[in-house]
Amino acid sequence: MLVKILVGVAVVLGALAAYVAMQPAEFVVSRSAAFAAPAPAVFAQVNELRKWNAWSPWAKKDPNAKETYEGPAAGTGASMAWAGDKNVGEGRMTIVESRPNDLVRFKLEFLKPFEATNTAEFTFKEEAGRTAVTWSMRGQNNFIGKAMCLVFDMDKMVGGDFEAGLAGIKALVEKKS
Repeated sequence: MLVKILVGVAVVLGALAAYVAMQPAEFVVSRSAAFAAPAPAVFAQVNELRKWNAWSPWAKKDPNAKETYEGPAAGTGASMAWAGDKNVGEGRMTIVESRPNDLVRFKLEFLKPFEATNTAEFTFKEEAGRTAVTWSMRGQNNFIGKAMCLVFDMDKMVGGDFEAGLAGIKALVEKKS
């Protein structure tokens, strides 16, 4: 009887492991918004990391988080490290590519509550004085990450923060325009 139970458990665990292994290796979270403001005004809010506290949803989640800045004030090489409570964790983001009014790409290094390295980017498309902005993040899932995604939906976990951040940028740039 015990052998049958152990074989049954092994079969279930094997099937679960196979199912987890077949999950996507990459995740992508993306949100877009349109602003009644020119691309340079929107681009400036993202390209200069010291401006993020004015609109970042994570700054509101933990207003006591500590930030440190390195490199240039804006553009490629600008970097910000943060350390906060359980709502924001700890990590660093560095601008790895910056094309004025077109693209800002970041390397995101999360240290706490879990370690991960992802890529985030903002793209900007101006047309007739309005700017369409897309904020996206992508990363790789190892086996543990794939298993976690069965329980936690990355799009639901981060997507709402992206929407709040875009709304914060919109409020700032449309007020100024």
